[in-house]
Amino acid sequence: MAFSYFPHTEDDIRTMLERIGVGSLEELYSDVPQDVIYRKEYELPDAMSEHEVRQYFDGLASQNRRMTCLCGLGAYDHYCPAVIPYIISRAEFLTAYTPYQPEVSQGTLRYIFEYQSMITELTGMDCANASMYDGATAAAEAVMMAMASTKKKTRVLLSEGLLPQVTSVVETYAKFNGISLSYVPCLDGSTSYGALLAELAVGDVAGVLVPGINKYGIIEDLTGFADAVHAQKGLLIMYSDPSSLAVIKTPGEWGADIVCGDGQSLGVPLCFGGPYVGFLACRKDYLRKLPGRIVGATRDVDGKRAYVLTLQAREQHIRREKATSNICSNQSLMALYVTVYLSLMGPEGLKRVNDLSYGGAHYLHDRLLETGLFEEAFDKPFLKEFTLKSVVPAPILQEVLCNEGIFACVEVEDSLVNFCVTEKHSKEDLDRVIDILGEFVISNIVSDISSASSDIPSASSDLPSASSDITSASSVISSERSESRNLLPKEDQQ
Repeated sequence: MAFSYFPHTEDDIRTMLERIGVGSLEELYSDVPQDVIYRKEYELPDAMSEHEVRQYFDGLASQNRRMTCLCGLGAYDHYCPAVIPYIISRAEFLTAYTPYQPEVSQGTLRYIFEYQSMITELTGMDCANASMYDGATAAAEAVMMAMASTKKKTRVLLSEGLLPQVTSVVETYAKFNGISLSYVPCLDGSTSYGALLAELAVGDVAGVLVPGINKYGIIEDLTGFADAVHAQKGLLIMYSDPSSLAVIKTPGEWGADIVCGDGQSLGVPLCFGGPYVGFLACRKDYLRKLPGRIVGATRDVDGKRAYVLTLQAREQHIRREKATSNICSNQSLMALYVTVYLSLMGPEGLKRVNDLSYGGAHYLHDRLLETGLFEEAFDKPFLKEFTLKSVVPAPILQEVLCNEGIFACVEVEDSLVNFCVTEKHSKEDLDRVIDILGEFVISNIVSDISSASSDIPSASSDLPSASSDITSASSVISSERSESRNLLPKEDQQ
């Protein structure tokens, strides 16, 4: 029963068996039915050398399809600087140990402190924790914070413009914590202020969770939201894309009390859906209710700057019944990823990322409408992702694009589809999407699968060519149309 890859020797096993009064391992498992015990040799491949193992996995990797991703909805294909993996693998940063002992954890504590500082600057909040599992769980923790901070209230309002995964996770938390949820509908693609006032008038509202940019890609106008919520002694919680906060109004400027979201857009690869990193920040009034780790700066005995875990007892992390949250093994390695990314990009670099994304998204938006396959869904401002009404069933268009190596056209709601463009996508990439869809139109397949075929052009001459004055996705930003399309400066936004 002993195997070479087990750490226990025969003497170790014998000693343990004697201690518990059992003669052998077979006797230890004697109560297990014999017919369920596997007694054959395991079908394992022969041992391979390191070179052979690399070849084997290279072969597996070659079977993956390299797709161009034009999808948003909470996961964004932004550029990830190649230097980041090398920096985060340095010994002073890479550790799985919880940094209770600052004298041996200064590297980890330093980058967490920097991460917190950067998140507060992006969001306009006073403080942030050392990161959460992902954006959806960070939103759920924000709701729990609102409940703990307002006391005795039992209701939380959710905008129907939130990402579906965020709503689902919050609903799960609410179900098992006695929280009553009500929903604020969207009107013409944006969270309805009138519906919010009606729900607040019912009373008993601890907090309101709204998106900064909603599931349709629309930049929400939250004028008056904070005042209305605060008038009812509730807290305004915003779910934000942190990358976009470089160019649009921050939650702090909107008057939010708590901010949450996913830091994936800050240079974290798509990674087949994870690991990602949730962020959670708040005004200083609610710092004591902020779950997770918080790092502060101090001075050591020699007067040098040092970093320590602060404002929380160690029980926060090891005694479940005393913790403000039971998600305490935060994604600190991914927080380091975000910290390095933001350090490399700086404010101007992050703004440039959004400028390029904005230009490409608006270019694709207009070209898609020209194909006749889509109709305008909402006439509202958007940044890098948008929603159109599809004349053709979305699964058909998804298959057409997927067959050509493009992952796009995700259905947000019935007949409403999502596209997203980041700085990684060139004008050639976007024109290729239009060409593929143009060939689909010309093939007349539409007439067999959609009653709307009469509205769709059937000749290549009907498809417009690329505008001569657009030489790259970013040029839309500086074209003559920029006056009506560029995001307003923060001081001019409502």
